Amino acid sequence: MATKSKAKGGILELVKTIVYALLLAGVIRTLFFQPFWIPSGSMKPTLLIGDFLFVNKMAYGYSRHSCPFSLCPFTGRILARDPHRGDVVVFKHPTNGTDYIKRLIGMPGDTVEMRDGVLFLNGEEAKQEPAGVFVEENEPQGPMRALPRCMNAPVEPGGDCESAMLWETLPGGPRHLILNIEDDGPGDNAGPFTVPEGEYFFMGDNRDNSLDSRFSRGAFGVGSVPFENFVGRADRVIFSSGGASMLFFWTWRPDRFFVPVQVAFAP
Repeated sequence: MATKSKAKGGILELVKTIVYALLLAGVIRTLFFQPFWIPSGSMKPTLLIGDFLFVNKMAYGYSRHSCPFSLCPFTGRILARDPHRGDVVVFKHPTNGTDYIKRLIGMPGDTVEMRDGVLFLNGEEAKQEPAGVFVEENEPQGPMRALPRCMNAPVEPGGDCESAMLWETLPGGPRHLILNIEDDGPGDNAGPFTVPEGEYFFMGDNRDNSLDSRFSRGAFGVGSVPFENFVGRADRVIFSSGGASMLFFWTWRPDRFFVPVQVAFAP
């Protein structure tokens, strides 16, 4: 009987340990960090399809999308800072609630315009400098098995898919890498847009392959994004895999493990 009681007690302790661990993981996910997989190529070359990162939900304080509890507004204000131009942010689409990840370009009250593929903020040009060619294999990427878009199309399967890569320096902000696939693309001439108070203007770094604030919600874009839709800031790539499953170890990208997101990096 003593042996059975001990075994039963051991099982109960194991169950309690698992429950506590799950509760702790749930609290951490709700209050502090949210995992996020990159599903599309709209943020290349900064983020690749199959990158896995944690979103810092406390970066800007809590919105109704980043934390549902009444405790959060108090906790978040202690450690929060204002969003900065150039931050990479996960937010909820204002219409359908889907998670998006883009770079914060325009602040409330800013005027944003694209002229022939060049960004202008409040009338000031964001300087672009050539940074070589971004090359990737023309093969299906990630679980959705999407093919990359290529500047040098058509490209044979397995061939080198190329995009022009440039450094872009935001006026009064940081420098980051962007891609150009085609001249006179749908978003290369857009605006001017005036960002409403309390809202923000986002763009993908892969400028010819991103439905972002340059496009209205009726045209499958996101328009300007209210702060209440922010989930958090993307800080660091933890893991990366280019295959259909993270279990396919031969598709892992060890050179992208624990790589900072905010400082753009060349491939």
